[in-house]
Amino acid sequence: MQLTGVWLPIITPFKDDKIDYKSYKLLIDHYADKGISGLIPLGTTGEIPTLSGYEFEEMIEKTLEYNNDRLPIYVGVGGNYTAKVIEKVKIAEIYGIQGILSVCPYYNRPNQEGIYHHFKSIAEETSLNIIVYNIPYRTGVNIENDTIYKLAEIKNIVGLKDSCGDIKQTMSLLMHPPKDFSILTGEDILFYLTLTMGGQGGILASSHLETEKFVDVYNKIKANDLDKAFEVWKQLYDFIPLLFKEPNPAPIKYFLKERGLLDSSEVRLPLTEISDQLKEKLKRFLPSN
Repeated sequence: MQLTGVWLPIITPFKDDKIDYKSYKLLIDHYADKGISGLIPLGTTGEIPTLSGYEFEEMIEKTLEYNNDRLPIYVGVGGNYTAKVIEKVKIAEIYGIQGILSVCPYYNRPNQEGIYHHFKSIAEETSLNIIVYNIPYRTGVNIENDTIYKLAEIKNIVGLKDSCGDIKQTMSLLMHPPKDFSILTGEDILFYLTLTMGGQGGILASSHLETEKFVDVYNKIKANDLDKAFEVWKQLYDFIPLLFKEPNPAPIKYFLKERGLLDSSEVRLPLTEISDQLKEKLKRFLPSN
């Protein structure tokens, strides 16, 4: 089955430099009935580079416990040393998750052949479903569409989180999609466009807020009600860029704390909390009560 709809790359709450599991449970309970298609902990939005190995496993355990089989769970498992990624995948698969989201190797900038064999090697070592994550402005290298087509032929590589930053590449892939393969945008501002061009959905950090509206856009487009979907989309369009004005997920954490869903908007270094200027801009999107 294809992955469809709105997937939430859920934040990791911190308080006094420890994971705040009380807030994490509150978040999962809050989002579980909002119509999202699944949760993705331990991604970039979950500040995975700042978590220890122990915290990585504990977060998977707590996610499964709090979720209680309500939503599918894909876990962020990536890196730039293939053997180490496979080790982490082996740990993650113990917990009975549905799959992983795995980013293109970063910093060492492999060529397309290296990228292909990296993901192929991971796929051969696990039965978990794999979503490949292409985000060149973070990794330093783009996964070209020809490589995506090759990866899509591997049975358990089931989808792409597309943050390639090149609208021509995105549109070309949407116009000629691999068979039985999910194209999920990771560029939140391109969610409407992706859906109207046949994409299956999005992995959207900004869907932490106004979650039902993102889901409503998806449902209306899939029902061919484009005009009404566009009216809802216009309500989301202005606040999405503000959530990425400063490093993700700090703006989202500020917003969630102001809405009473987090005890603290704390992030871990090297990230810092957002500026007072951005707080003022975000406040106009907060409920007046």
